[in-house]
Amino acid sequence: MSRDDNRNEKGRLKRKVYEKELVRLQADLCRLQDWVRSSGARVIIVFEGRDTAGKGGTIKAITERVSPRVFRVVALPAPSDRQKTQLFIQRYIEQFPAAGEIVIFDRSWYNRAGVEYVMEFVTKDQHKRFLELCPIVEKMIVEGGIQLIKIWLEVGKDEQKRRFQARIEDPLRQWKLSAMDLESYPKWYDYSRARDMMFEATDTPYAPWYIVRSDDKRRARLNCIAHILSLIPRHDVARKRPKLPKRARSGHYDDQASLEGRRFVAETF
Repeated sequence: MSRDDNRNEKGRLKRKVYEKELVRLQADLCRLQDWVRSSGARVIIVFEGRDTAGKGGTIKAITERVSPRVFRVVALPAPSDRQKTQLFIQRYIEQFPAAGEIVIFDRSWYNRAGVEYVMEFVTKDQHKRFLELCPIVEKMIVEGGIQLIKIWLEVGKDEQKRRFQARIEDPLRQWKLSAMDLESYPKWYDYSRARDMMFEATDTPYAPWYIVRSDDKRRARLNCIAHILSLIPRHDVARKRPKLPKRARSGHYDDQASLEGRRFVAETF
């Protein structure tokens, strides 16, 4: 089948093709999970990108078939008054993986290079200082034995506008639209310049940035998962097929009788 045969009339990846490939990749993620758990590996995956770039959907595609005890998602709220007085990266370090964990940051310390800088929540000196120190901190992270993978989801200007409009019009998506999103929307080029400065300062040989084009969400998710799997050296862990044991005898216990008189939810479906 050619690449064109995989696309729908809008040029996007067909749903059936996407779902088939997603199941295959999610099976590989389950095998990766077994290896991470058995080897004691520690991995951090950072997801960054503009609003509506598809971070949440990509993270869901990665995590929906694996254990949250191995794949742990971190999406920190705004810092508390106490946290504002700490070293900037301190609250993120507290979330770093122990042995046998993959921690996925849905936005990360790179907030300082993006939204905090563009929206003027920090000074230019604080921003400059962050860009100077970030590569040093990340080198320490990597040298400490943690594999650090940094993903930037790149959405186009027209596609971002379409997704914002869809959130405004669809009541099932309106919860995704915040006041900060609306304030950020006019600042497209400010975010572009901030992204460029971030790449220039923090794209290093030991912690490089990988860019995933995300105008086609389905294609972006598959490409992202496949790339992450390619970056983590691993081997399949042999698993003994479990056998379901027999239940103990009931004795005189009656399951149905024990529930008589209890409140059941009305069966409306």
